[in-house]
Amino acid sequence: MNPEDQPQKEKNDGKKLSWGDVVREIIIFALLAFGIVLPFRIYVAEPYIVDGASMDPTFVTGDYLIVNKLSYHFENPQRDTVVVFKYPLDPTKNFIKRIIGLPGDTVTMKDNAVTITNAQNPNGFALDESYIHDPCVDTRCIRTMTVTLGPDQYFVMGDNREESFDSRSWGPVPRANILGEPILRLFPLSQIGILPGQDKNQNKK
Repeated sequence: MNPEDQPQKEKNDGKKLSWGDVVREIIIFALLAFGIVLPFRIYVAEPYIVDGASMDPTFVTGDYLIVNKLSYHFENPQRDTVVVFKYPLDPTKNFIKRIIGLPGDTVTMKDNAVTITNAQNPNGFALDESYIHDPCVDTRCIRTMTVTLGPDQYFVMGDNREESFDSRSWGPVPRANILGEPILRLFPLSQIGILPGQDKNQNKK
């Protein structure tokens, strides 16, 4: 075979990157990741790990949730929806509770019953709380109280009423403090699901 017909071996298989090139590539990748991930977490979705017994058995300590933050830029939270929000007395802390009262509602609690009165229901209606497995038996959580909410206020309570530190103790949550709704539970694996806090018998009044 003529040597000229043989494939010529390339002297270089590829350009060797210098340390400066490597550092530059890392910086570009980091900036791109930061530019994509940060806005996504601020405006679209964010992970949340449950810590505490206030939402038992709906959510328990260690549950890994993905919180939808985008929807509430376009619509308001609804009654019976579980939300993650900034604790009004210390916005550095995030809490997870269920919305009981909406703006303009009058929330009345007597014994273990919750009644909602508003413009659409001037005679009031009893809240269906089928998501509660164990009603209050301790005098600490059996309250008699009436609260009328302002135009941007929400009344929230935990599903585990005996263990929940909520609006019964520190008042309503401002609309601006509500971050979003859990739309996905990723852990534990046996509990993976969409809209894990949704109650099938929600009141939408």
